[in-house]
Amino acid sequence: MNTTRSDNGTSHFLASMVILGVLYFVFGFFTWLNGPLITFAKLAFQVPDTYAFLVPSAFYLSYFFLALPASGLLKRTGMKRGMALGLFVMAIGAVIFSQFAPLRIYAGVLTGLFVIGAGLALLQTAANPYVSILGPIESAARRIAVMGICNKAAGAIAPWVIGALALRGIDRIEQQVRTAATPAARAGLLDAFAGQMRWPYLAAALILTVVAIWVVFSSLPEIRPEGANREEADAHGSLLRVPHFWLGVLCLFLYVGVEVMAGDAIGVYGQGFGLPLGETAHFTSMTMFAMLVGYVLGFLLTPRFVSQERYLAASAVLGVLLTLAAWLTSGFLSVLFVATLGFANAMMWPAIFPLAIRGLGRRTELGSAFLIMAIAGGAIIPQGFAHLKLHIDFQFAFMALMVPCYLYILFYAVRGYRAGLTARPKARESAPVTP
Repeated sequence: MNTTRSDNGTSHFLASMVILGVLYFVFGFFTWLNGPLITFAKLAFQVPDTYAFLVPSAFYLSYFFLALPASGLLKRTGMKRGMALGLFVMAIGAVIFSQFAPLRIYAGVLTGLFVIGAGLALLQTAANPYVSILGPIESAARRIAVMGICNKAAGAIAPWVIGALALRGIDRIEQQVRTAATPAARAGLLDAFAGQMRWPYLAAALILTVVAIWVVFSSLPEIRPEGANREEADAHGSLLRVPHFWLGVLCLFLYVGVEVMAGDAIGVYGQGFGLPLGETAHFTSMTMFAMLVGYVLGFLLTPRFVSQERYLAASAVLGVLLTLAAWLTSGFLSVLFVATLGFANAMMWPAIFPLAIRGLGRRTELGSAFLIMAIAGGAIIPQGFAHLKLHIDFQFAFMALMVPCYLYILFYAVRGYRAGLTARPKARESAPVTP
């Protein structure tokens, strides 16, 4: 009898992981379209880098504005229905994008990206703590690593899919636009190029709707965070008095910034060396492949051979070294070092998120919302790069932004995650959740 319950519990756990893996694949695909979309915006809307970087800004700022409302909504809907609702919101954003892109109305395109980001804010506010507390918090990094593999596998193929469907012949089109005989001919070329985005995003909206309906009727169990992520015996009642959490919020803000720099800004970085658009539009895939390798290694090593905090520290040191290597080299070799930052970044989110929410108990959903707000680092730091490189060498600007971020992540991995916790007894390990 007990064995049967255990087998059923394992079966439900695996089924839940499969469903969550699909969700992480979905939001990984959309998240890592931003790199190619920066290149798309530069050509289709004829804007400089500072305006092209509004693509990740609009996308990631939505997390800042929507994460707290998402937390309140999740208390009403529950995590399962909240994830489905997030997918529906993403579908609406995809439809908005598909309508404004062919018209070359940049504000409308940015609105569509903001709405997609809003749906992802709701989805991630539910999914990230869900994965963290689906089993013991000490092994959360391992489970998130599995989700990361799904996420980054999507990120690796996304630039190639959008490239094949909507960025075909971008180098040729750029040349034709540059040499167009009349403004009308130039506008016609750009309209035709931008119009290629309509059907891929309409198809995406349909897929998101189907996945949302599937989640609603799936066997994914509801989890109450206050029961799964138990508080420590003398935990404070207010999040304001939990220093390891707030240090974790800043750590996640900086981490997402360096992740987006390595994943989305890599195309603009490569263009700084004069590399063609047809190549730079796919550089994001190299970063995602490096992250995928990093997630697989992290899955194998944590927590059995190395703790998630020690892995985080090693990753931060590697991030500093690879950033310096990119600064000291040039051309495609420098780009490769930037792409390899994906390997260093891979296990940072899986380590930072569970370390930050450890022991929050009934405050887990609210804490998760603040951590999701920190994803706005993906809007702020790349935009800082776009402006800074107008005044100084782009490689130095890249290094000057990245190294301090990695050094703070190293601090959090060594000391910050323990702030306010050293005098407390170790939190009880939460049991795997089964129906």
